[in-house]
Amino acid sequence: MDRDIFNADRPRLFSIAYRMLGSASDAEDVLQDAWVRYAAADASTIRSPQAFATTIVTRLCLDRLKSARATREQYVGPWLPEPVLTREMDSPEATLERAESVTLAFLVLLEKLSPEERAVFLLKDVFEYDHGEIGEILGISSANSRQLLHRARTALAQGRPRRAG
Repeated sequence: MDRDIFNADRPRLFSIAYRMLGSASDAEDVLQDAWVRYAAADASTIRSPQAFATTIVTRLCLDRLKSARATREQYVGPWLPEPVLTREMDSPEATLERAESVTLAFLVLLEKLSPEERAVFLLKDVFEYDHGEIGEILGISSANSRQLLHRARTALAQGRPRRAG
């Protein structure tokens, strides 16, 4: 696999992982795991390297979120996402990224969603994937993707807490 393609897409992949996980260190761990899987894949079977990398990162994040749920159930006190420092960025691109970056409040809102709802919401509303692409990434139908997005938007609008389990 071409390392340059993965590295060129790294900021977007990090952004997906960070928004899903709420932790810069967890997002970096996911990117490391994703690179190993990406590099080990048979290039002849991959139609779109960007979509393949997005799929790997999204599914690794879902796995982490599902396992983190059990860990957080033992934690006493509110869970808050880890903010990412952006002070060292000076370039116009970095300024734009900072302006578009996820706020702490947005990450706390996302915590109200199930891992699948969070993935669909981010991929559709933040990264502008269509439901067909989201379905392929998550291994679900387009209709299921639409339903998960509807549930996510409803949950965020109502401010309801995430269902247990």
